[in-house]
Amino acid sequence: MQRVLSSELPKHVGEQVSVAGWVHRRRELKSVSFLILRDRMGQAQVVMPPGTELPSEETVVRVTGRVLANEVAPGGVEIVEPEIRLLSGPVESLPFEVFRPSLSPALPTQLDHAPLSLRHPSRREGLRLASTLTQSFRRALQRRDFTEIHTPKIVESATEAGATVFALDYFGRKAFLAQSPQFYKQLMVGVFERVYEVGPVFRAEPHDTTRHLAEYTSLDAEMGFIEDHRDVMRVLRDVVAEMVGAVSDIEVPREIPAVHFADALEIAGADPGEPDLAPADERAMGAWAVREYGSEFVYVTGYPMVKRPFYTHPDPSKPGYSNGFDLLFRGMELVTGGQRLHRYEDYVAALEQRGEPLEPVRSYVESFRYGYPPHGGFAIGLERFAARLTGAVNVREVTAFPRDLHRLAP
Repeated sequence: MQRVLSSELPKHVGEQVSVAGWVHRRRELKSVSFLILRDRMGQAQVVMPPGTELPSEETVVRVTGRVLANEVAPGGVEIVEPEIRLLSGPVESLPFEVFRPSLSPALPTQLDHAPLSLRHPSRREGLRLASTLTQSFRRALQRRDFTEIHTPKIVESATEAGATVFALDYFGRKAFLAQSPQFYKQLMVGVFERVYEVGPVFRAEPHDTTRHLAEYTSLDAEMGFIEDHRDVMRVLRDVVAEMVGAVSDIEVPREIPAVHFADALEIAGADPGEPDLAPADERAMGAWAVREYGSEFVYVTGYPMVKRPFYTHPDPSKPGYSNGFDLLFRGMELVTGGQRLHRYEDYVAALEQRGEPLEPVRSYVESFRYGYPPHGGFAIGLERFAARLTGAVNVREVTAFPRDLHRLAP
């Protein structure tokens, strides 16, 4: 008999069906007992004869029985006269109960037992939301004629000068895990003009915070034939609006307020000589955007060149500042983007000005000898976006198997 999912049971009232899943909870009353079965679509109630020995929680079972209407049961139906076949079960006592409304263990314990804790609705729904965000990202860009690409995650040089990278032995040669697909997505602008990628990136930065991971999923896009970074910001706004609209009713303004970096420092009350926004400054900017514009999103543009990678295009009208931007959401950096250099001679000059050697990035820089249009792009941190949307305090709450300063398993 073909398996029926819990969400499909109302269509089979009066019929004999077969369902399968995990025993989510057991309920034993004087005259009757119940099994609550959990599958990928929800829960189903199974009515057991009194005195029946019930399998323990998280046992995997297949149940065959008749579907009856019952308005107080999950989905308005229940399964009666069941025959139960055990498929597998826990070999030891569970470290915590998944059927509780909320997970009681502290987050480190949940992460230690991720194969179990991820079954809880609160954790599972965070991952489902991240999946929906990714699908919406793809759809939004495909509708705008972007082509999906897949780039190497083992590279010969660091993407961003000064950042910490994970080194590895590549058949006797030194190599690194990619910090981003930046170099490759720029080169692919010369092929497709508009490209995007969904993939892992690796940052060996010794941060131990609620917003940083050593490995996370980056949603990247790059587009050619732009006037400047504002073209990128317009596309990003529309993409973010589609992503948010797929999972919530949060409003993304048609025109997201934009503030130059120097003005952002003043608004945040920060030292005007600071080269970057601290987390407290980002929170201050988020509060300001809500107060002044009723917007949970705000662009900060024109970051100092000293804090942007060498491939960033400078602001022609403001020496020392860049055509780069961050998009803040609910007081936290969500997206980094900007216009890139596109002429070979500009790359050589930028490296010379910074005193950085050409050799580690030679293959990348040499590619611009062949003609590239003005271009730019952005990168969205998926886990950080999901955490801000769900209200999770820690990005690890919406990451299946996080990698950070201390965790390498499971």
